[in-house]
Amino acid sequence: MRISVFRKAHFNAAHRLHNPTWSDEKNKEVFGLCNNPHYHGHNYELEVRLTGEVNPDTGYLYDLGVLRDIIKREVEDRFDHKNLNIECEEFKDLIPSAEHIAYVIYNILRSHIEEKFEIGVKLWETPRNYVEYPA
Repeated sequence: MRISVFRKAHFNAAHRLHNPTWSDEKNKEVFGLCNNPHYHGHNYELEVRLTGEVNPDTGYLYDLGVLRDIIKREVEDRFDHKNLNIECEEFKDLIPSAEHIAYVIYNILRSHIEEKFEIGVKLWETPRNYVEYPA
């Protein structure tokens, strides 16, 4: 039986969208308010999806308590109340757009969850805007 389970999480973080190879004028033109040199923050909402086969011995696809702990340790503790540009190594050379944040989270989780499970990451930057990886 193939099925998906989901776990939601939350973290707050600051960032600045800025391409260092561009002029200040071009950064302001492309990124607008998100290019504020003093940064700005979001209350990110995260949804992680695991898909696979149910274990007939447990009735579980995946222990959601284990998934909770992985997300807390590897995502929330790493990014919550951080300036992503300055404090997080993952974004030293990567613009911390919602798209890149979702991709980074996916790769972090992928390294902690067995390959037999498909993983999906949905990240809300605002109540109306979200990204999903893989698409």
